[in-house]
Amino acid sequence: MLSFYRRYARTAFDIALIVLTVFLIMYVFSFLFRIAAPIFVGYVIFLIIEPLARYLNRKGMKKTLATTVSTLLFILVITSIVFLAGVIFTAQIQHLINMVPFYFDKFQDQLMAQVHWAQNQINALPPDVVNKAQEYTSLIISRASHIASAFLNGLFEFVTSIPTLLINFIVGIILAYFLSIEIEMWKRIAEEKTPKTFKNAYFFLKENVLTGIGVYLKAQLKLITITFVIILIGLWILQVENAFTIALLSAFFDLLPLLGVSAVFIPWSIYLFIVGKSTLAIWLLVLLGIVVLIRQVMEPKITGDSLGVSAFTILAFMIISLSLFGVAGVILSPILLILIKALYENGYLKKWIHLPEEEFGGSDPNKSVDNF
Repeated sequence: MLSFYRRYARTAFDIALIVLTVFLIMYVFSFLFRIAAPIFVGYVIFLIIEPLARYLNRKGMKKTLATTVSTLLFILVITSIVFLAGVIFTAQIQHLINMVPFYFDKFQDQLMAQVHWAQNQINALPPDVVNKAQEYTSLIISRASHIASAFLNGLFEFVTSIPTLLINFIVGIILAYFLSIEIEMWKRIAEEKTPKTFKNAYFFLKENVLTGIGVYLKAQLKLITITFVIILIGLWILQVENAFTIALLSAFFDLLPLLGVSAVFIPWSIYLFIVGKSTLAIWLLVLLGIVVLIRQVMEPKITGDSLGVSAFTILAFMIISLSLFGVAGVILSPILLILIKALYENGYLKKWIHLPEEEFGGSDPNKSVDNF
């Protein structure tokens, strides 16, 4: 055992150093994200408005005017989408809220009928079976209550953070506007003042990572859009009320790790079975199956081709990052995965991680690569 530790001591140290570096990057990013969120939002908006501003500038329009036109167009499009979606969503949510007492009364009537039937059946069972059933039922109810409480608390925190999100978005637009106007100045400063090592690192990130991030974000947007459209069309065909709101809510859950569309459709189908609407419940489960099947077919092609990383690796890394660093960790985790993959493909990990020669004699683990 001692020889094993001696053999792999350098390898373990190299891996630990890389893990520590990744942890520090995540920690610093999460700290900066908390204190400077509008700057990150502004940079994302800048990436959206800059192509049009640069195009108009090449066509002869002054950069200030081109940036103004691009920013105003961005604000107009975003405002229109948010306004239209907000009007529909608000109206349908209000309808759902008004119908909640009716749904609850109907659910309670059906549940009481099932309870009376179950009571008659329970009376014919041995006492130990009844006690076990009550014990498991209490456990299930307790865990369900805990999950529901956690979800409601998270929803409450999200709702209370909307004013902050709005302020960050407005400040982000202002920052993006000035960054677009001053981008050439910042490029000159970066060209003149940045050390060569950092320039090489930037070009490596730009070529191997930033492009992959754009492709990854487009892939996620495609998957969410596909989910939204399929559910919306399916609910329209089934003539379900509030189809737009339900489809939008499903798309939101589709973003969340480990939840997905099932978090909406399975409880809904159970409720429909209880209240006696078995046909609609079956069709909803069929629609859920169609969504899951299409995602299983499309996701490896869309996301897998963009990242080249397995879905398990992505999800596991996102869960760990969410637990350690919150939302900032989820945002940065795909970026780090792309970076690690690029470092591996370009031979840097082989250079940085020294493997025991007696264990890997057939290969050269320390194959030299260009200085980073």
